Amino acid sequence: MKRVGIVGLGDMGSGIAKNLIRAGYETSGYDLMEPRLKALADMGGIRAESPAETAKGSAAVFVMVMNGNQAKSVISGPDGLTSELQPGSAIVLTATIRPREVREIAEAVEGTGIHLIDSPVSGGYEGAQTGNLTLMTSAPDDVFEKFRDVLNAVAGSIHHVGRDPGMGQTVKACLQSLIGSIFSAAFESTVLAAKAGVDADALYKVFSTSGASCPITNVAIKNIIEGQFEGTGSHINTMHKDLTIVMDLARELGVPLFTASTAMQLFEAGRTRYPSGDNWTVTRVAEEIVGVKLRRTA
Repeated sequence: MKRVGIVGLGDMGSGIAKNLIRAGYETSGYDLMEPRLKALADMGGIRAESPAETAKGSAAVFVMVMNGNQAKSVISGPDGLTSELQPGSAIVLTATIRPREVREIAEAVEGTGIHLIDSPVSGGYEGAQTGNLTLMTSAPDDVFEKFRDVLNAVAGSIHHVGRDPGMGQTVKACLQSLIGSIFSAAFESTVLAAKAGVDADALYKVFSTSGASCPITNVAIKNIIEGQFEGTGSHINTMHKDLTIVMDLARELGVPLFTASTAMQLFEAGRTRYPSGDNWTVTRVAEEIVGVKLRRTA
């Protein structure tokens, strides 16, 4: 397998493309935005003018778009991947969408001889750019083994979580339920600390060396106290979308999610108030209510 493709060259997709190229794969890519196509070419990739052109000659194509409708369009729509991919090749769905949408895509691909690998990712911008993503992969055993090397090119950890389409997305939804809740608690804790007069650096040092320390908490607190609410590679729209998927799945299954539903509402408020912000901008909504903010004084 020497030629692979990627559709969607944003913060995440560009990192996937970079690491595929670094691993020695001839990499073609498509995106609606010209600057992203130019960036791909500058790093040694091959720019394509459509999903179909991306698929031509590729043994596998990653799909890193924003939502299920986009995934369906680039996979099975006019000029989509299935029009050019050959039997035995694979679509690697790294985008985060609803489990039922993956099953619908699987039905559309059925009978083509093209494999669908349901493999959403975690690790954010840094993980994508450094090739250290965590993959939650659902595919038949033989398909998983056949494409393991190309998955390894972009991942630090790969977990084979199931064999059926949608199970990867289901695991991702469970993960985002937890991550969204941790984020929300971290945001609120900084406002409490600010109101109580706690020093920003003191709070960060305690949080980052205690039982609460984890990449999610540490990154969130660091960005908040440094006032970095935009351009950090973690746009609020993505987590908002993921929490929407979480709540939809919970409704389908009849599972109450008390904490995640509160996180969903906090992200809704942050997205409404600061539509251009990153995840941490949710904190600013609470800061405005209380009239305080926790920032480094350097």
